[in-house]
Amino acid sequence: MPARLDSGSQPSSSSASPSVSSWTVSSWRDLACTQQPIYPDESALVRVLDEVRALPPLVTSYEIEALKLALAEAARGERFVLWGGDCAESFSDCTSAAIASKLKILLQMSLVLVHGTRKRIVRIGRFAGQYAKPRSTPTETKNGIELPTFRGDNVNRPEFTKEARTPDPTLLLRGYERSALTLNFVRALVDGGFADLHHPENWDLEFVKHAPLGGEYQRMVDSIGESLRFMETLAGGTILAMQRVDFFTSHELLVLAYEAALTRQVPRREGWFNLSTHLPWIGLRTSDPTAAHMEFCRGIRNPVGVKVGPDTAIETLLHTVRVLSPDNEPGRVVLISRFGAHRIGRALPPLVRAIRDAKLHVVWICDPMHGNTETVVPTAGEWAGKSVKTRKFAHILAEVEQAFEIHRNEGTVLAGVHVELTGENVTECTGGARGLTDDDLSRAYRSQVDPRLNYEQALELAMLIARRAAP
Repeated sequence: MPARLDSGSQPSSSSASPSVSSWTVSSWRDLACTQQPIYPDESALVRVLDEVRALPPLVTSYEIEALKLALAEAARGERFVLWGGDCAESFSDCTSAAIASKLKILLQMSLVLVHGTRKRIVRIGRFAGQYAKPRSTPTETKNGIELPTFRGDNVNRPEFTKEARTPDPTLLLRGYERSALTLNFVRALVDGGFADLHHPENWDLEFVKHAPLGGEYQRMVDSIGESLRFMETLAGGTILAMQRVDFFTSHELLVLAYEAALTRQVPRREGWFNLSTHLPWIGLRTSDPTAAHMEFCRGIRNPVGVKVGPDTAIETLLHTVRVLSPDNEPGRVVLISRFGAHRIGRALPPLVRAIRDAKLHVVWICDPMHGNTETVVPTAGEWAGKSVKTRKFAHILAEVEQAFEIHRNEGTVLAGVHVELTGENVTECTGGARGLTDDDLSRAYRSQVDPRLNYEQALELAMLIARRAAP
C-alpha cells in the first residue's frame, strides 16, 4: 500500500502529464493528490478496498456508453441535459420517500423542458454516490479544539468529537450499500412505470396544486397528454418508448482509492470503466491537469465533468480537455461553468471562444448555483443576527439566461443545466414565485452543506429555462 495521501498536499504545477500508454488504475498514486482523508489504520483501509473490489459494479459500461452518445447529441443541440440533485447526500436520507420525491421533481422539470425545448432530455441525478464533499481546510477548530473537517458520510461523521471526525474506512462500504439501494429503487420505479408519460399525475408532488405556476404546469401536462394520444391514434397502439425514461447517476470524484476499487475492465469492451457512477466530475479544488484526479480520469472510458470557474485560465482549460480526450471524442468531456451572475458575462466568453477555435468537442453545461452562494444575516426569526449561507433565485436565473446568450453570440451550444435541488419543502434559497426572504430561511433549512432550490423553485426555474430555450 503506498503512503497515505495527505489531504493538505498541493499539486505540483511542474509535473508533466504521462503518456496515455503509461496509465494504470493506480498511476494516480504517483502524483500529488488533494482532498483525501487520512485514515489512521491503513490495514483497515486495505481490507475495505479489497472487499469493494469483490463487490458487483453499481453501473454498467453499456449505460456509460449510452450516456456518452446522448451527451454528444446534446452538444450538437439535439438534446438538453437536466442535471440535478442534492449538494451532498446523507446516509439518513436513503429512504423511499426522499428518493421518490427527488425523482418526481426531476421528472416534472424534464416534462416542462420537453414541452419548451422540443428536445429529448438527458436526465442525470446527483445521487447514488454523492456522499463526499471537498473542503477548503483539512481541520476546523471550536472552543480551542482542532479536529478533522467533516468530509461527508462516507468519510467521517458530522458530530464534533474526535471519534466522529476520525476517517473510518468502513463508511466507504456503507456508502456503496446506500448507492446500490438508491439505484435499485430508482431502477425499480422507472421500470415499473413510475416515469410513464401516459401518467404524469404519478409524479405530482403536493405543492403543484398550490404553487403559483401550478396552473401553467398542468396545462403543459394536458398538452403533452393530448399530443401523445394523437400520436398513438396514428400509430394504432401504445408507444412503448413513452412508458419509461433513462436516468443516469453522477457524483464528484474525490476519494480516489474507493473510485479505483470500482474501476474495472469489462468483456468485449476496450479500456477501463469507473463503475461507481455513469458520470464522475472533477471540482475546482482538484482540477490541476497535472495532479492525481486528472490522471485517474484520463484513463477511464466514462464521460468526465470538469468544473470551470472565474480563475480558470484558457491554456489550462485547453490542456485539460486534451489530456482527458486526446482523440477529441464527442461526449467525453463535459465542461460545467460556474461563475456567478455578476462574473459570467466577462469570464465565460473567452473560454468558450478558445474551445470553439481549437475545434475541441466538449459539452457545455451551466451550473448557476455555486458561483451565486452568499452569506446573509437574517434580522428576524430563529436565526436573527446569525450568518447563513444562501443563494438568490434571481441570481441563479440571471446566470442561466446569460449563459444562453453567450453561447448564442459565440455560435456554440449550451447543452444543459446543473442545479442543486431537493424534492422537499425546504427554505434554503431566497426569492422565487413565493418571494422567500432571508428571514424565512430558518423555517426549513436542512442542508448540511450548500443551499438547494426547493421543489417549487426548481419547477419555476425549469419553466423559465423552457421559455428561454424554446425554438
